[in-house]
Amino acid sequence: MATNEFGTVEGANGIFTIRSGENVRGWNNIRYKSGLSAKNVGAKKLSMNVATIPPGGVAYAHIHVDFEVMLYILAGRVRHEYGPALEHTLENGAGDFIFIEPGVPHEVFNMSETEPVVAVVARSDASEWENIVNFTRPAKA
Repeated sequence: MATNEFGTVEGANGIFTIRSGENVRGWNNIRYKSGLSAKNVGAKKLSMNVATIPPGGVAYAHIHVDFEVMLYILAGRVRHEYGPALEHTLENGAGDFIFIEPGVPHEVFNMSETEPVVAVVARSDASEWENIVNFTRPAKA
């Protein structure tokens, strides 16, 4: 068993486990539970964790550079604003699966002022969020 800032990893010889735990880190107003990535299990092409957006929270506009993201909403409702000018909107709730292509600018809003959004997040990038860049919302004409 090995422990670092990315969680306690059990296992060896090709199968590894991280037991459920508390949120341990944050990025862009999102809290993350310890998950699996290159940092703790030596993954080469994937990472996965559980993300929480607090009540009323916003994950500010950003782009995933050269990797895909799939999400499964466990609890709560979100609104995505996406596209070159963040001109499109889509709402998702518990039970929805979401796929985000590489390079799509998007911003995510928790639609509740009282309940968090909780989602399983899988990325085709073992480094998790190192290949995410901020996106500046274009000024409205």
